[in-house]
Amino acid sequence: MTQQPPHGPGHDRPTGPDDASGETPGDVPGGGPQDRPAEQTPPQDPPPPHADGTSSPPPQDPPPHGTPPQGPPPQGPPPQGPPPQGPPAGGPDPAGPAPTAAPLSAGEEQGWSIGAHLGGIIAWFIPALVIWLVFRERSRMVADHAKEALNFQITVTIAYVVGWVLTIILIGPLISLAAWVCTIVFGILAAVAANKRQPYRYPVSIRFIS
Repeated sequence: MTQQPPHGPGHDRPTGPDDASGETPGDVPGGGPQDRPAEQTPPQDPPPPHADGTSSPPPQDPPPHGTPPQGPPPQGPPPQGPPPQGPPAGGPDPAGPAPTAAPLSAGEEQGWSIGAHLGGIIAWFIPALVIWLVFRERSRMVADHAKEALNFQITVTIAYVVGWVLTIILIGPLISLAAWVCTIVFGILAAVAANKRQPYRYPVSIRFIS
């Protein structure tokens, strides 16, 4: 007598192909659900290199909303230009040469030369010294006569000093008188030569200035 399987609320599930092997629908042969391999992300290809052989950097995430884009750094003041150039070394001055005094005329040369000789009769060597310092660069004739008169007047001044020292032996006044006469006579002769535009040399004179 064949026994029928019991029927009831707990034995009503029909059997199928999976029940024959004793496996549940969610099981995998050889292991449970935890042994199922995880899904893997396929590898990404690297970015192609540039023409110069360098590879491009990986893309960066965009900045968060509200962050201003980074601009170029602030630039400083513009570069200064080249310094102003002065006149070239050894070249002419742009302002031009310093103005020189105009030369004396013929009449002025004669007048200042005569004044250098006759001025010693009144003020010793001072007139000749001033004329020589002022006009020696403007007239060669005036410079020559003033220098000659200056040397003679310095010599006469020394004679006056010697005559004053020798006054105690009664020879000093004679030396001073002789010096004064020579000043008048030789001064007039020198003035006449200057008026004729001729050079003159005093017969008694020490060449202090040559």
